[in-house]
Amino acid sequence: MKKQTTLALAAAMLLSGAAMASAESVKPMARDTLSLTSTQQKTAWNDINKTASNQSAPANFDVKAGAAVPSGVKISAVPNKAARDVPALRPYDFAMVQGKLLIVNPSDKKIAEIITG
Repeated sequence: MKKQTTLALAAAMLLSGAAMASAESVKPMARDTLSLTSTQQKTAWNDINKTASNQSAPANFDVKAGAAVPSGVKISAVPNKAARDVPALRPYDFAMVQGKLLIVNPSDKKIAEIITG
């Protein structure tokens, strides 16, 4: 009986550890809208602006929330520091266009939020 209890406890511990590991690796889903606080926006700007290269907007591209980013605009993953400092940014990508930081949903390339310095 003691051996069965020990095996059951060991199995439960293994399963709970695996569940915790998989929960930590699950990346939150990006949406087409994002509402960062002004503090989060400032932090994101400071973390990303240092390394982002400013791009010109292609013709007929209106930089606004909900618009799809054209294929000619380079989109990059949000840097680790920005994702740590503002966890809501983890599932998003970004682009810097005309001095504006575009937070982009990577699945459909739509602008979820625009941050200006």
